[in-house]
Amino acid sequence: MKISHGFDSGSIDVVDASDPSHVRLRLKPDNASTFCQWFHFRVHGAAGQPLKMVFENAAEAAYPDGWPDYRAVASYDRKHWFRVNGTRYDAGQLVIEHTPERNSIYYAYFEPYSHERHLDLLGRVELSPYAEVCSLGATLQGREVDMVRVGRVRDDRVPVWIIARQHPGESMAEWFVEGLLDRLLDAADPVARRIRERACVNVVPSMNPDGASLGNLRTNAAGANLNREWMNPSVARSPEVYWVRNAMEAHGCELFLDIHGDESLPYVFTDGAGMIPGFPAGTLAQEAAFLDVFAAASPDFQREHGYSPDRFGEEMLTLASKWVAHRFGCVSLTLEMPFKDNALMPDGQVGWNGARSKRLGAAMLQPILAHLEAVKR
Repeated sequence: MKISHGFDSGSIDVVDASDPSHVRLRLKPDNASTFCQWFHFRVHGAAGQPLKMVFENAAEAAYPDGWPDYRAVASYDRKHWFRVNGTRYDAGQLVIEHTPERNSIYYAYFEPYSHERHLDLLGRVELSPYAEVCSLGATLQGREVDMVRVGRVRDDRVPVWIIARQHPGESMAEWFVEGLLDRLLDAADPVARRIRERACVNVVPSMNPDGASLGNLRTNAAGANLNREWMNPSVARSPEVYWVRNAMEAHGCELFLDIHGDESLPYVFTDGAGMIPGFPAGTLAQEAAFLDVFAAASPDFQREHGYSPDRFGEEMLTLASKWVAHRFGCVSLTLEMPFKDNALMPDGQVGWNGARSKRLGAAMLQPILAHLEAVKR
């Protein structure tokens, strides 16, 4: 039996794999930081053999509250992923017990979204008559910070910004963007057509391509948490935020969405800007109306469970959605999806996954259009 992780987003430390009934593993920290929780590795040569894989440092993960009720994902072909029911958190260790049916199997924290799929998505966008792919700048490792622009930049077009995957391990965020773009570029979809007529939609599918390829949970190649860099980004430490923020300053912003995943809470929810001192009451009303339409568009979304308004202190304006709300005075939301499952609509086989994230992304077009119509009025 062999365990490997030398591929896109691969990450694991193998302590001892000599005994399949007690494989000793450790979560690998981000390349330049102590954050750890993401894992993605391949087991070869264990078909029909019961495996017991023990992550010995699970209690040291960035979010140990994410382990209770969590189930790992697995795939034989890297296309169809399923949840491993033999996953449990016990005495500070994450344990996965599973008997593979085939010789080669992949295990991961969540359904991965590879850099190759990212490039394929951009290729489809480039062929659309409604969109173009723009490079805003380069990362520290020389990857492009790609932006998809749907609709032309004109004075009568509302500037909308959607960014995803500031935290690279939150791969559900790019699945969300794929679903959103697939619908937004659909010639036969009337909602998409109306949005294209009224808005210039700027989408950054992957804010952190270095961290995603490195198998990081939360940081870029320099060890920076991009969602704490928005007040003072720099080319040396956080070029991804630096380039995107410059583009926003150049074109303006009247609606902002930052797409994430949450390790602990088994719900889809948003976090807004109501806690920012002096934030306009009229904009808060627009936010509430936006969420009303989103709730009607997708039963996966709910507003009962989420973050406490006092969760962030002095660091508040270093976060993307809070900085944008403060700078532009617009509706600015962080959207969170679960790593586990949606407790309101659970799926025993796949939990929350890429396909459900894509559907949620497609549903987001409804509140975007409603907001555009309200702005026009």
